[in-house]
Amino acid sequence: MSTMNQLLAKHKLIPVIAINKTADAVPLAQVLIDNGMPSAEVTFRTECAADAIKAMRSAFPSMFIGAGTILTTEQADQAIDAGVNFIVSPGFNPKVVQHCIDKGMPIIPGVNNPSLVEQAMEMGLKTLKFFPAEPSGGVNMLKALTAVYPVKFMPTGGVNPDNIDTYLNIPAVLACGGTWMVPTSLIDSGQWDEIGRLVSVAVANINK
Repeated sequence: MSTMNQLLAKHKLIPVIAINKTADAVPLAQVLIDNGMPSAEVTFRTECAADAIKAMRSAFPSMFIGAGTILTTEQADQAIDAGVNFIVSPGFNPKVVQHCIDKGMPIIPGVNNPSLVEQAMEMGLKTLKFFPAEPSGGVNMLKALTAVYPVKFMPTGGVNPDNIDTYLNIPAVLACGGTWMVPTSLIDSGQWDEIGRLVSVAVANINK
């Protein structure tokens, strides 16, 4: 079985999704898979996040699915029960991190400075989310961190088609999180063909 890091490195770009209607989960997952992006980080910024993950997992058992914006242990449990492969949090909350470790669930907490990286390493974590990437200094800040710390990163926040290559070219970067190919407005209106086009372009660009 592939490890989380191997799967992140394989996918390179993880679509960060805010989904408002559970009924949209399976059609969206189908579009992602059909266009070469069989992964999703479903954020807990909407009420139906857990149900959306359950629907995706049921329809596509092998899809690489994470839960994002996990702020509490209760949300972590909901995500685990829904069948996620990994959990992502915007910041470094030791309580949530330890809870996931105790449950055997991989977690990628957000960090953006040396002190937070060291706290995460102290808890045994070796893969971290660099967030918010661009407001925190972007590629230059991330290069400074990777020069010092033996960890892997998933930059998210301000990553876009114009800068993703500069992030992916950093050896310590496994994958990036992005939203531009899965706009919530297009999901809400069911514009699956347009989402498919955006996804296919993104996949082609990162694999060129």
